[in-house]
Formats: sequence, C-alpha cells, structure tokens
Amino acid sequence: MTNPIALTLNVIPGSSSQVVHTGEEELSRLLNDRLSQLHDQLLELVPCIDRIACVLYDDDSDRLKTFVNSTRSGEAIQGYEFPLKESASLSAIASSGRPRVIDDIQAVVKPNSPHSSWLLEQGYRSSLTVPLTDQGQFIGFVFYDSCQLAAFTPIVQRNLGLFTRLINMTISNELSAVRSIMASAQVARDFAHLRDFETGGHLDRMAHTSRLIARDLAPSHGLSDEFIEHVFLFAPLHDIGKIGIPDRILLKPGRLDPEERQLMETHVTLGLEIIDKILGEFALQDLPDSDVLRAIVGGHHEQLDGSGYPRGLRGEQIPLEARIVAVADVFDALTSRRPYKPAWSVAEACAELNRLVAAGKLDGACVAAIERHADEVAAIGARHQDALAD
Repeated sequence: MTNPIALTLNVIPGSSSQVVHTGEEELSRLLNDRLSQLHDQLLELVPCIDRIACVLYDDDSDRLKTFVNSTRSGEAIQGYEFPLKESASLSAIASSGRPRVIDDIQAVVKPNSPHSSWLLEQGYRSSLTVPLTDQGQFIGFVFYDSCQLAAFTPIVQRNLGLFTRLINMTISNELSAVRSIMASAQVARDFAHLRDFETGGHLDRMAHTSRLIARDLAPSHGLSDEFIEHVFLFAPLHDIGKIGIPDRILLKPGRLDPEERQLMETHVTLGLEIIDKILGEFALQDLPDSDVLRAIVGGHHEQLDGSGYPRGLRGEQIPLEARIVAVADVFDALTSRRPYKPAWSVAEACAELNRLVAAGKLDGACVAAIERHADEVAAIGARHQDALAD
C-alpha cells in the first residue's frame, strides 16, 4: 500500500515539499486545487470518500461559510452561509472538539435547511464531521461524505486522521499568513498615526459588503468560495498606501489642488510597494491568491471608462475583485456620516452609484448586487458602526 504520509507531504505550504516530488510551482496552487489533489491521494487509501468540504466560521457574525471542496459524486454546494447557533448538532461539535459520525444520513437528517435538503438530494449515505482549530480556536469544519452506508468505521476514521490534520494545517497556515499581513499593515498605520483616515468600522463594512457583492456574482461569474473569502480578507488593505501620504494632503478638509491630487494618487503605487515588502518579509510571495490582494490594492481606483488611475485600465481590463471593492468603498463612503455631510440612506447611495454606472465609472453588476441585498447591507452598517462619532 502507498504510504499516505509520503503522498500528502507535497500539499502543505511552506513544508519540505519543495524537495520532494514537486517544485515551487506547487506552492502557488489554490487551496481548492490542493484539496482535489489530496482527495486523489486519499482515494488510494479510503476509496469510499465521495466528497471533502471545508467551511470557515466567522466569529463576528456567528456564520459558517462554504470555503473549499472536492466533490466526486453529486453537485457541490457553494456560496452558502448558515448561522452556527441554528444547528444544535454542529454547535455541539464546535464546543466539544469531538467529531461526529452519521451512519445513515437518509434516516437521521431532516430537510429543515437548504444545506440539509441539498445533502439529502445528493444521495450521500454516511458522513464524518470534524472541527478545525487554529491556536486552540474553532475556525470551521471539514466534512467527509460517502455514498456508502456506515462508511466511517473506526479504522477509516483513524486513516482519515492524518489527512484531516493536513487539511487543518494547510488552512491554518494560510489564515496565519493573512493575519501576518493584516497585523503588519495595522502596525504601519499605527506607526504613521494615520488611523483617522479610515476607521475600523469603515474597513469592516466595506469588507463585508465586498463579500456580499462577490457572493451575489458567484453564479454568473463562476466565482469560487475561496475567491469570495479572499476578497473579504484582503478588501481592508485597499488603501494601505495612504500611510505614505503627508497629513497635510491626506487630512485636508477641502478640495485638493492638482498638485496635491497627483501626490494623493501615488498611494496606489505606494500600496503595492508596501504589500510586496510585507509579502517578502514573511516569505509569502507564493501565498495563494496573493494576486487577488495585489489586484485590489492596485486596481480599486481604476474606472471602466479608462479615466481612473494609476494605469487607466478600461472595462474588464480591471480585475473583478478591484471592481467589487471599488463599489463597496464608494457605497460605504456615501452611507457614512462625515464632518461635511450626513449619512445617506441605502436608496440614496444606490441612486448615486447608478449615476456613476451610467457615467462609465463603476461596474453595474456590482451595484445591482447591492440593490438586490439592500436589507443585508443595511444590517452590515448597523453591526459595524464606528466606535466614535464625529
């Protein structure tokens, strides 16, 4: 029998896999691709595994979010979120840290949620659910499903233990890398004493709004849950380059003159330089979807008619993630109170966004996504209010 340890070494980012079967290009594979590769290897040891799926837990909203999956039988469920508190069984697994086995899904699971209904429709007969942790904190679940009854015997569970740890380690490594980037960016902001130019509430709101837009566009644009999550994680870094802009310009209450505007616009290039520096410092150049991070930082001020900066990109030359963040950023600026204006309503902000769409500035699909979820974006605004009012 093939040694499962030898098979799985090459899927751990940052491990000694660089000197085993694969080269450095393996490190740049997306997590979904790595999980699919791992599934191939797992089937040599446990042939009855028809699906592996990982969901992440957002402590802020108490919601589980689909993230990555490898589905060999049935159709994958994507773009799905579910409050953890609404599932007593999953809440128990998360709090106890102990896995759960269901030997006969059809006999136990009831179609009382979209996920349960989907699970029954796929024809899976048994499942194993294992909690994922990072530094002792619950971060999500890995689900194993089989089309066989009672597939997850004690022996199979033991064989899956190594693979689960590898999956956990891979996800934890990426989340740790993202935290390192975010922490470095925050230190830079604090050091420069520029926290006032973008409040924590603004960053949270536009990140959640960016994810909402991406989730809405997923079916029409073929976006993966992994892409959606990276847009959410990286959106708060969009204006990191502003830490290099002098206070006299950054905090100027009135309109900027042409020379000041030109200097302000350099924050995009500065932002890319800062991100590349951080990635280099932490040896994270091969972080999965670092291209999404760079696209957000480098492209969120581009406009569809080519009038944006720094490159004057047009239409779909602008990466979708940058178009998403641009709309979320403008929307939050409009609906937030400022010293020079009151907060606009969601309807008023959408009207202005549509004016900018008609003028060729913003992506209409992204704006339509906000309109379709007006209640959700209003809830995001209420949940992430700025700590200090002006």
